[in-house]
Order: sequence, then C-alpha cells, then structure tokens
Amino acid sequence: MADLKLEVVVLPVADVDRCKDFYEGLGWRLDADLGDGETFRVVQYTPPGSDCSIHFGIGVTTAEPGSAVVYLIVSDLDEARKELADRGADVSEVFHRDGAELVPGPDPDGRSYFSLASFDDPDGNRWLLQEITERLPGRV
Repeated sequence: MADLKLEVVVLPVADVDRCKDFYEGLGWRLDADLGDGETFRVVQYTPPGSDCSIHFGIGVTTAEPGSAVVYLIVSDLDEARKELADRGADVSEVFHRDGAELVPGPDPDGRSYFSLASFDDPDGNRWLLQEITERLPGRV
C-alpha cells in the first residue's frame, strides 16, 4: 500500500489574526500566511515536534468556527500542560477515561492513551493532550 501521511488539519476560525497570535504565542512555527486576505487566506502553523500542521484562514473551510477537535500526543502530560499554560493556553486539569466516562485525575493505572487534558483556541476549537508512553502493538 502507498504511504498515506496526514499533512494538515483544517481549523474553522472566525478571526484569523486573533488565532494567528494565539498559535504564535504557543511557540508553534509559522509556515505560511498566503492569499489576498479578503476572499482567500491560508495560515499554516506546525506544533513543535509534529509532522502534521494546521491550516486556518478565509475561504479554506465552510465548517463552523470552534467545531474542530484535535489530539496532540505527548509523552509527559504534566510537562506539556505546564509549557502550554506558561504560553497562555487555559489548560484543563488532567482527567482520564473510565469507559465512556471522563473522570478527574490521571489514569489510576498509569496506562497510555487514558490520561488527558484539554484547551481551546480563541474560537473554541478543542485540543486534547493525550499522554502516550507506550504505543499500541503495530504503532511505532
């Protein structure tokens, strides 16, 4: 099978410059800001250590601002929370999954994939920080 690599996730936003300031404040790399600014504009940022970027702008999606949910994988949830909070993100406390239920605090068994935290961008797009210390079989 041909390699299929996820390159970009599109975020629907209402205010491009406000979101640009937010992601720049998080320390994400600005890769592009292209277009005429009136009918089309695409802004691309890449989180530190990621091969996948985000796009937002004018004329890039018809989705409602704030409707995206995106996962960021981290190896140390506490460290990631602190760094993002220090850069201005309003990061939640750690929570974990107990079946379909979300419960306060880290996973009591310390399992990969179960402990999370979240923050929203200025338009309400939700970012979930998921702690993974050991990948599922078949994942590298």
